[in-house]
Order: sequence, then C-alpha cells, then structure tokens
Amino acid sequence: MTRPFDVVVIGGGVIGMATAWRAALQGLAVVVVDPQPGRGASWAAAGMLTPVTEAYYGEEDLLRLNLASARRYPSFVAELESASGLQVGYRTNGTLAVAADSGDRAVLEDLHRYQQELGLDSEMVSGRECRALEPMLAPGIRGGLLVAGDHQVDGRALHRALSVAAGLAGVEVRTTAVSEVLVARDRVTGVRLDNGETIAAPTVLLAAGCWSAGMAGVPPDARPPVRPVKGHILRLRSPARRPLLGRNVRGLVAGSHLYLVPRGDGRLVVGATVEEMGFDTTVMAGAVHDLLRDARAVVPGTAELELVESHAGLRPGSPDNLPIMGQSVLPGLAVATGHYRNGVLLAPVTADAMASLLVTGTTPEVIAAFSPRRFTAPVTTEAAP
Repeated sequence: MTRPFDVVVIGGGVIGMATAWRAALQGLAVVVVDPQPGRGASWAAAGMLTPVTEAYYGEEDLLRLNLASARRYPSFVAELESASGLQVGYRTNGTLAVAADSGDRAVLEDLHRYQQELGLDSEMVSGRECRALEPMLAPGIRGGLLVAGDHQVDGRALHRALSVAAGLAGVEVRTTAVSEVLVARDRVTGVRLDNGETIAAPTVLLAAGCWSAGMAGVPPDARPPVRPVKGHILRLRSPARRPLLGRNVRGLVAGSHLYLVPRGDGRLVVGATVEEMGFDTTVMAGAVHDLLRDARAVVPGTAELELVESHAGLRPGSPDNLPIMGQSVLPGLAVATGHYRNGVLLAPVTADAMASLLVTGTTPEVIAAFSPRRFTAPVTTEAAP
C-alpha cells in the first residue's frame, strides 16, 4: 500500500532534491520521482556561484535573486554537510575574468562599469596583475576583472550530499518516470508512474528541468514554457593531481566566452557552449575542439592535461531567461524550473522559498517576480454595450 504523501516532486536534480530536503525538514511527507536522479543539468553543471560576473543588462531581478542565494550558500553548505556527512567542494577563492585581446578587454570594462552602477564589488586589473594572480595564464592576456565574492561548489558532490540528507530527513525516491500528472475536478490529485503505480498527493512540484513543458496530464496553460539549451562541457585532469588554477577563470577569446573551474584534486572543468539544438545531447567534435582551443588560448597548460570526460547537457531555458517558480494556474501544481545557467547557484534560495510555499501555500516575496503565471494570458472582460 502506497504511503500517503503530501508532495510529489517530479525531478531529482539539485533543485528538486534540495526542495524535497527542505520541505521534509518542515514536516511534509515527500517523494521524489526521477528515473536518473541528478543525471540531467545537475550532472553537467560546473558549479560556479558567480552572480557578479554573470550580471547581464536588463536582468536586475535575477541579479538580486542570485545575490540572495549566494549569501545563503555558506549556511546552506554548513547545514547540508553536517546533515549528510559529505563535503560539497565549496570554495571561496573568487573569479577572474580575463580578456585575450583589446576588444575583449573593452567588453570587460563595459561590464565593470555596469557592475559599479549597481554597487557590485569588482576590480579591473592589468594583464600583468592577472598573471600575478594566476601564473598559468597566457602571456598575451590583456587584462581582467577580479570578483572576490564569486565562488564555486562541486555540483555532483552537492547532489550526492542532498540525496543523502533528503533520505535521512524521510524523503523517498522512486527511480522511475512519471507517465502523467493526475487531475480531477480541476486540481492535481497525484501522479501515475510508468510502471502503472499511482501516487496520490494533494500537491505536485514540477521540477523536471527542460522536460517540464512536456509533462503529460498538465493542461497547456499550466505548463511552464521551458526549452532545452544544449551545452558542451569538458572535464580535464592534471597528472600531478594539483590544480592548474587557484580560482574560477572566465575567458573572453575574440568575443567567445568560456570558463575554467579548478577542483582541489587537479580536475578542471571547461565549458560551455550555448546551442539551440532541441533535445539533442550528441557530443560533437567541433564543439570539443573549440572549447579546447579557447582554453589553450587562455591557459596554455590545459594542452598537457588528460581529457577524462566530454559531455553535452540540457539547461532549462525560459522565454525571458528567468527562472519559473511558484504556484501555477492549476491548483495543486507548483513549478520550479527554468533556472538556465544558474540552477546550482539558485538551489538554496529556491529550496527555501519553494518549501515555504509547499508548507504555507503562500508565495515568498523573494520569488514573487518569477511566478509561472507571468506567462498566462490575462483574462479581459469587455464592457457591455
């Protein structure tokens, strides 16, 4: 006989698992359903926590949310590591964005001015200062932007810790797929699984990343409009097991963006492309070549590292590049998806806010601007003649 649940979470990535953990800690009976928990966007993520270096014009609401989540990270990690007994690779060494030529430097200078207008903490540094901070940088680097407050975490280690902590808090995990969300009398009543099992629950949280838009059983006006955005990412390793870099390095090479994220054990994550290719996850030789070429232009020593993994993941993108979080127009259906490049960064604030919503039924102010209802056409009433 199926245990009674308060919430079914569809999607066992970082967002779904973190929310399940926080909701269980507040007394809800939660089950997470995912055929491969943590093997979607969470598996591909580099784990950069970089709200300042990824601040974009016109996305000030997202910036405020990113900064709030970055501030939450130290306490979130401390609680998670204590609960799970696992380390998540949280490092506070900062980020250095570097320019390969004068045109790239002009882009960084423009970004720095924007950051200053917003009161963000960043510092322009010369090419020589960049190489003093990171001796393995190429001699031709023309300058950089140092952001001490941008950090990193190991996304895969984070997910492992969340899975353990959630399990210890009472969260159940079903490694099968949801065939449909069940709806009766215009409200959610649970889900049906591929194996025929039905799980009854008054609330379903749709946190299935880019697959959320195609969930069967959800009425069209309640489906979050997310799409897959493909990203190639590489993992390299130093034979000496020593890090090549001391901090995150973001590179601009003839206008192309890349990042290099060092781990303490000598691994280096290099990424990532941005491709509108639907649900295709084929690893393409050209994309791998371009990432390695640009990485070598920024840090020549990457050519001496072992290529241990090439992967193509799918980020959940939304029409306005903002996350989609909150209660949908369908009673009983909550949504947490569309985090695009910021899923790992936004995990703490998303988990706290969505757990609060699941417990109280009230949307926290911190996520009010990201409601799924912003994509629902308003109902207009014509005046009587």
